[in-house]
Amino acid sequence: MIKILFVCHGNICRSPMAEFLFRDLLHKQGLEGRALVASAATSAEEIGNPVYPPARRKLAQLGIDAGGKRAVQLVRADYGRWDRLIGMEQYNIRNMLRILGGDPEGKVFRLLDFTARPRDIEDPWYSGDFDTACTEIREGCAALLDRLRAEGQL
Repeated sequence: MIKILFVCHGNICRSPMAEFLFRDLLHKQGLEGRALVASAATSAEEIGNPVYPPARRKLAQLGIDAGGKRAVQLVRADYGRWDRLIGMEQYNIRNMLRILGGDPEGKVFRLLDFTARPRDIEDPWYSGDFDTACTEIREGCAALLDRLRAEGQL
């Protein structure tokens, strides 16, 4: 079973959206139980808080319930617990590498680097654009799933 941790700044918008969208994708592909999926924050400011209401509403529009999810912080020991640690933007990657103490096994990625058009996913907490964030996260999750299948990990 592959273990995937999605990471963003606060773990209330992008990374929980990625966590739930990827789980939904696995379910729809009949692959649930083949991956352990979670999410975390690089900062401590939102720890314990639920998914941000606009992100929760966006997921609900897709029939996905994000209830019960609370923000947690990435810690150094997570490097040994997860096979892939996937940030949403370059800023997240920098902070992840600082927290994790580097990436000697090549486990840290940016989500949209799996797509044909690598780029950052803008933080919708600041932009207010949850539609674009969700579209980009779905694109990244689909590309990640394709990559994992191609590598024989799913």
